[in-house]
Amino acid sequence: MTTSSKTLGDWFKDFGREAFRLETLDDYSKSGGVDAYQAFLAGEPQPEDYKTAGWMTTVGNAVQSGKRIYRVHVLARPLTDYLRFELSWGYRRNMQAGEEFFILDTTSQENPISDAPDYWLFDEQVIGAMKYDAEGKYLGVDFLEEDQLARFLTYRDTAMVQAVPFSEWWTKYGE
Repeated sequence: MTTSSKTLGDWFKDFGREAFRLETLDDYSKSGGVDAYQAFLAGEPQPEDYKTAGWMTTVGNAVQSGKRIYRVHVLARPLTDYLRFELSWGYRRNMQAGEEFFILDTTSQENPISDAPDYWLFDEQVIGAMKYDAEGKYLGVDFLEEDQLARFLTYRDTAMVQAVPFSEWWTKYGE
């Protein structure tokens, strides 16, 4: 772990070119958007505050200034309730602001990066390893030392080679 004084929020303001996220969990339901998730499960419409969440502004501002925010989610079908929510509401909402999404579907193939944790990678230089409990509650982030960089770049590159664009995947498997 590094001794950087920057927070994850700081990095979203300060990154220069790109922010990449690898998602590996099937459930982040305790980490934000809880009311929206409950509305989704109840068959209700998206709450207005979910549609206009601060993340939309963060992504929109970054993309408008020429930066890239993109992610790969490693998953297997059938989708959990949470993944159905995240993909159908969250990803489709965030795409409107310019975030890019890819799916590495391991339903009929071995996960090529099974040892990879959830993380953010900023400008191919800064690794923020995300920490969650067993119920998908966000516990914080550890910024890792530079000697870990090659491994995390390999995770990203492997994921991107094997993943498909979300829209293509969603057309085939979405609900």
